[in-house]
Order: sequence, then structure tokens, then C-alpha cells
Amino acid sequence: MKQSFIISLLCFLPVVLFAAQPEGFKELSIGDAAPDFTLPGTDGKEYELSDFSDSDVLMIYFTGTHCPTSHGVESRLQKLVADMKGKSFQVVAINPNHNDGLRPDEFSYSKYDESFESSKQYAEDLGWTFPFLYDGETQSVGKAYGCLATPHLFVFDKERKLQYKGRYDDSRYKDPATVKQPDTRNAVMAMLAGEPVPVAVTRPFGCSTKWREKQAGVIEDNAKWASTQAVVEEIGAEGIKSLRANGTNKVRLFNVWSTDCVPCVKEMPDIAKILRKYSRRNLEVITISLDDPGKKARVEEFLGKQGVVVGGKIGASLKKEKRKTNNFLFNEASIDSLTGALDAEWSGATPYTVMVDREGKVIYRKEGLIDVKELDAEIIKELTEYWDPPKMK
Repeated sequence: MKQSFIISLLCFLPVVLFAAQPEGFKELSIGDAAPDFTLPGTDGKEYELSDFSDSDVLMIYFTGTHCPTSHGVESRLQKLVADMKGKSFQVVAINPNHNDGLRPDEFSYSKYDESFESSKQYAEDLGWTFPFLYDGETQSVGKAYGCLATPHLFVFDKERKLQYKGRYDDSRYKDPATVKQPDTRNAVMAMLAGEPVPVAVTRPFGCSTKWREKQAGVIEDNAKWASTQAVVEEIGAEGIKSLRANGTNKVRLFNVWSTDCVPCVKEMPDIAKILRKYSRRNLEVITISLDDPGKKARVEEFLGKQGVVVGGKIGASLKKEKRKTNNFLFNEASIDSLTGALDAEWSGATPYTVMVDREGKVIYRKEGLIDVKELDAEIIKELTEYWDPPKMK
């Protein structure tokens, strides 16, 4: 159990020790020539290395759409690009990741996936003025350059010889005040001035490159979730009122449903997707069944088949709260007591979904079927796409 947790955590933590790399992977050394490539851009064009031959300095920026470290760098990268306007400098971004190499919970810092279409939307939303190329299908370029993580930077001179490789800077946070060593900026400025790069090699950190070869681990993790049994406990209005008040460091998403409600049954796979995606972040998905208490076994069986079970980070937090589950069966006769405890604005119709922040304030409510993209965007908005900022002294 402990080993499994550590392996899962390493998928997000700054990369220090890298796992075995896939066949064809090669690390570039300072002075090596930039490997050639032909890749599709999210702007509909196809690009080769020779398309970037005009500038004295070329920066190749490997990044993905799901990684909080990459998200933290975004605004600083765009400032560098703006500051270099009019100088002999070009940047091209490349996405080396493939969806097959990621577990559902590894997307919990992003509303995007790692497909070409999502990469296109990602670049558009950020307003990138430089090309964003997609290497996810073959991942041959990521292997040729030795992309260990996202972000991973490679800066080449006029002859396209490597002069700097490594991290963008020394901070994984969004706040530029946390940066102490702007390594990439220092390298670019030195090269444009005709001076030696002050530090040519740094250790990249971020989310490990999601090679398709990691699919076996994803399949194994899916199987563990599929084999986990659902646990359902009875609860009354007072218990729901206490959960609704929150007061923890977690956002809570409540879904009221029953096995006799056709829309509820139809919606549950989407609830399961949300639960799984955010299982390692501070979001609790709490289900409240309105089935008769005598149908507890039926409710447990249905939730188990849907994957609405306790796992990931939330499982550990429930132990601290001395709770076994987030799946409940309402055991009182009056629905009025339930609406009063959960949300006075709810009419009583199911399915019903309401999300509250850490202080118990409603930040999302939906009577009827949820819109997964809409709800996902609200969750990301609340939890953010970034690592939690450090506590400043």
C-alpha cells in the first residue's frame, strides 16, 4: 500500500529520480545538434526544424496540458516571449504526452486532456503566439530530445547546437515572487549577448513524460478501482447537516439519487468520473441514496459496479475523520428534513447535485442531469490548476 502510494505521488511531484525510459529514448548533451522533426501544429500547419532557422536562439519547450508545474510556468513563459519581441529569438512548444499513459486522477489539475484537439484548445485559451506541436501519436521527438518531464527546456544557438537544457526556472508555483533562479531566461539573455550560458544544465522537474508504454500501469490501476467494493451506511438529517457544514480543507460535492430514478442511474457514470479524476485532490464526492433502507445491498452493488467507491487521498482523510465511506442511504421518512439539512433551494426532485466550499458555501447546484464539462470547470476553478502556493513567512 505504501509503495503504491509513493509511485502514484511521483507522477505529480517534481521529478528527481526518473523511471526506466522507453525504447529509442536518448538524452542530449551540451553541444549536440538539435534532432530534426516533422510535426503537426495546433494551428493546422505542419512544421519542421528548418522552419525555425532564422533566429540566433531557438528554445524548444516540451510541455503538456495536464501538469500543474507547466501551468505554473505559463505566465512567466509568455512574459519571456513578450520581452524577446524584436530580438533574434524563437520558441516552439511540443506536447510529447499521450492519453494512454495517464490515469484518470492525473488529469485533476486540468480541464484538458493530452489529445491533439485539447492541445489546440489549450494554446488558444492561453493566447499563445508561437507554434504548439503535437508529438503524442509517435512520441518520437520527445524520445530524440530526451524529454524527461513537462516542462523540459532545450535552448539552441544559431548553428542549432544545444547550449542549455533543464527546468524553466526553480519554482513550481504560479507566483513569480517564488522564482529565485530564472535559468532559462538567463541562458537566453546570455546567448543573445554572445556570452557563455551561466548554468548550462539543470534538473527538470514536473510531471513525468506520459509515454504510451505506461498504459500497463494505467490498466492495473483501473483494475484495482474496479475490484474495490462500495460501502454504504445509513444517515439522517443531522449527519448530513454536519457534512454539509464542512469546515475541512476539502470541497464537498453531494449527489442525491436512487436506483429507482432513471435519470439518476444514467448520471452515475459521470459522477464516478468526477470522483475518480479528483480522488487525489481535496474534493469529496458524497452520494445520498433515497432508496428504502432495506435495499442497502442493492445500492452497494450498483455503486460498486459504477466505481463510486472510496479511494485515493480521500480514503486516507476519512480514516482521520473516523468514517468508512462517503456513500450514504437516507433513513428518515421526511424529505423536508433532508432538503433543510442539505440545501433549502432544492425542490426535492432527483437527481440533485450541490457543491460546497470549505466553509460550506454553495458554489454549484444542479437539479437534474449534470453537465460534466460545466461541473468539471467549476471544480478546477475552485481547486485551481496549480500547486498550492507555499506558506510565506
